Amino acid sequence: MNAPHLNLHGIWAIYRFEMARGLRTLWQSLVTPVLTTSLYFIVFGGAIGSRMQEVGGVSYGSFIVPGLIMLSLLTQSIANASIGIYFPKFTGTIYELLSAPVSAMEMVIGYVGAATTKSVIIGLIILATAACFVPLQIAHPFAMLTFLLLTAVTFSLFGFIIGVWANGFEQLNFVPALLITPLTFLGGAFYSIDMLPQPWRTFSLFNPVVYLISGFRWSFFDKGDVAIGISLAVTAGFLVACLAVIAWIFRTGWRMKN
Repeated sequence: MNAPHLNLHGIWAIYRFEMARGLRTLWQSLVTPVLTTSLYFIVFGGAIGSRMQEVGGVSYGSFIVPGLIMLSLLTQSIANASIGIYFPKFTGTIYELLSAPVSAMEMVIGYVGAATTKSVIIGLIILATAACFVPLQIAHPFAMLTFLLLTAVTFSLFGFIIGVWANGFEQLNFVPALLITPLTFLGGAFYSIDMLPQPWRTFSLFNPVVYLISGFRWSFFDKGDVAIGISLAVTAGFLVACLAVIAWIFRTGWRMKN
């Protein structure tokens, strides 16, 4: 029997189309996160940093960099992937895509791959912007890139699910605006959860974003709110859960064929 092989041409066609769509909105895709990051440093670094010099031995300006990157990475990954799969549903071209000689796995690789690429680029741009404001040292560069990529892939898969679920453009913004952004702000993006009194510190451990930010911050400063192994396990578990949901979507055709 011949071993199954990927339709690389189909994957490349989807990936190239999504990347081209991103280039058409290059201005807001790149300039917006740079301006937002600069404002965060002016507001948080200036107002709060002047009163709270260090957190765990790390200057406050440097401490918030991983949280800023994660905030943009999560929202951008979800937004890029969700609009990518929702737009064919909105225009009706999803049926052409489903009837094309492209498997479900190849379709997901194309859309999620493009969303991941754009999100990682934005994350690196924010990192470069942050380096203009505060001195940065990355204790574990390989771990930082691995965590950046793993998080982008995971939340791009989550965004793909949201794009399939959404019945309108307002629903595309529902989960990022009312769930992901609040969880990120409450997940230690701008503070350490060790600073919280009980029982709020214990409650914070039920927030999955805490583990993402903690693991990413560990790659910078060799310290985090939770053990790096637990952070990786939580991220990998969410990735597997997203893959299982997407497999079910294509197996049943839920909101793809009706």
